[in-house]
Amino acid sequence: MDDAALTKVAQSKKVAPTQKSNAIRFLLLIGIVSFFADFGYEGARSIAGPYLAVLGASATLVGTIAGLGELLGYGLRLVSGPLSERTGQFWPITLFGYVLQMSAVPLLAIAPNWQTAGALIVAERMGRAIRNPPRDVMLSHAAKQIGYGRGFGLHEALDQLGAMVGPLIIAIVLAHRGSYRTAFAILVVPAVLTLALLIVARVTYPQPEGLETGVRKMETGVLPGVFWVYLAGAALVAAGFADFSLITYHFHKTSVVPNTWVPVFYSVAMGISGLGSLIFGHLFDRIGFWILIPLTVISAASAPLVFLGGFWLALLGAAIWGLGMGVHESIIPAAVATMVPAQRRPSAYGIFTAGYGVAWFLGSVIMGKFYGVSLSYVIGFSVAAQVIAVPIFLAVRKRMSAVAN
Repeated sequence: MDDAALTKVAQSKKVAPTQKSNAIRFLLLIGIVSFFADFGYEGARSIAGPYLAVLGASATLVGTIAGLGELLGYGLRLVSGPLSERTGQFWPITLFGYVLQMSAVPLLAIAPNWQTAGALIVAERMGRAIRNPPRDVMLSHAAKQIGYGRGFGLHEALDQLGAMVGPLIIAIVLAHRGSYRTAFAILVVPAVLTLALLIVARVTYPQPEGLETGVRKMETGVLPGVFWVYLAGAALVAAGFADFSLITYHFHKTSVVPNTWVPVFYSVAMGISGLGSLIFGHLFDRIGFWILIPLTVISAASAPLVFLGGFWLALLGAAIWGLGMGVHESIIPAAVATMVPAQRRPSAYGIFTAGYGVAWFLGSVIMGKFYGVSLSYVIGFSVAAQVIAVPIFLAVRKRMSAVAN
């Protein structure tokens, strides 16, 4: 081998580790951004249900507000996903979404009535909708270097660590002050840190798409059939997954869980979610899509526990709910990245999460209505919708295995 050939080999060995380390640093930096973002908005979300109840909202209104937030929080991704795909402006769209989201959270401290509070809760979800598809695409480019499951799992673990810390801080504030408004006001600190770190990430990594090598050329403008089948299954899971606002509303109305303990329950759920993201993300890369199937069955058990159980069974139910949320936020988007070409990911994420959000909205409204009639209806709907998704996921797994072989 001549000197030129040796030089090329040495350079190729040098470039790969550098790309991988850059990708890991990017994942960690965005993960820290998500830590503070979740600190803020999940801290707020942990007391949104009781806060709306205190301001005079009914169970139906709580379910509708939560569902509308999720509808817009996912439906707007039909705009931000394709827009980022057409323009390639991932960072500007991501920054705008974060600014909207992080502004809405502390403003809840001065909401004069449930209508204003509800509008701010919906605005926070809208900001999340705008920033998630372009951010997830940037994450997918970096995650390719270490495995989609590991990459999204690492990000989600940091994300959920913030979601665990935020509600704990809220619980401490409520225990000492007993004021929801004071709790919301404190969340201005993580909101400011989120935006500051996001600017650092934008300056340091202006083009994250460069972190992925060997991107496949787009062969067709049509998303593959397996993607649509997968979306149908995920939509059923979303419809049956009770929003935590309705769960905390139930805790408040029945006094099964004292108000000061509600954020602690949410913190436990988020801690389980983050740990599960790391473990199941690793398993997703090692053994594939099938891991989603038993996890779907397990997460369906959360509804009977949180709505029928006493304090300790409700805590177990909250932990299982958190496990399901971790699956939704890590394995589900990781699986999408394996189904579509890199160039179509912005639209794919936008369409997928929009459909997911419409299903979440409809399910939330239905469960809010059912809550006023019978808890058995709430539980039956929640469990049935998620269990029906299992054979659909089995069909997806079969199709993906056929393509791989």
